[in-house]
Amino acid sequence: MRLVRRLLLILVIVLALPYGLVLLYGAGHPVSTLMLWRWATGAPVSRTWVDLDTISGALPRTVIASEDAKFCTHRGVDWNALQDVIEDAQEGEATRGGSTITQQVVKNLFLWPGRSVIRKGLELPLALWIELVLPKRRILEIYLNIAEWGPAGQFGAEAGAIYAFGRSAATLSAREAALMAAILPNPVTRSARNPGPGVRRLAGKYAARAQASWAQPCLGRNRAS
Repeated sequence: MRLVRRLLLILVIVLALPYGLVLLYGAGHPVSTLMLWRWATGAPVSRTWVDLDTISGALPRTVIASEDAKFCTHRGVDWNALQDVIEDAQEGEATRGGSTITQQVVKNLFLWPGRSVIRKGLELPLALWIELVLPKRRILEIYLNIAEWGPAGQFGAEAGAIYAFGRSAATLSAREAALMAAILPNPVTRSARNPGPGVRRLAGKYAARAQASWAQPCLGRNRAS
């Protein structure tokens, strides 16, 4: 019985830890679980943190347009998109991604890749919690700095831009930003550096979306170029 209580206590601590860490992530340079895993296994990791105001405004706009068009208005979870995914699964159709940028931040910071009911059950309340305690700009800033953007351990917009185009994320053009958005979430099989027809097609679609929704109210004073 004592062993069971100890195990339950450990489980509660493990489950509560991410909620406490989020309170600290209003500042600093958080790292993802994948980055930690690569460090632990000796695999290379390249990441240089850049503030949102330093990144070319084309990248956050295009990432929002491609990954989560309602980012500025939802509270962590797009319930309509989630319901559509559930209905598709129930009907036996191939499911599309229904995760918001906030949910992807949760997954990258605290959870693991792949789809499962357990992971989703942990992800949803954490996404709501992050939206409650962190501003939108900070959530997006974290996402842009922990997303995997290259095939050999390039994490974050800066490392991704340097790998793909040989220059800083501060100088990305709209086309380059669209190519980077198009390789999410799999920069191992997709390349912004040497884009194939599929990546170029997606980049064109995402660039058009970003142009059509140029103003993103939650981005504030992020630069236009």
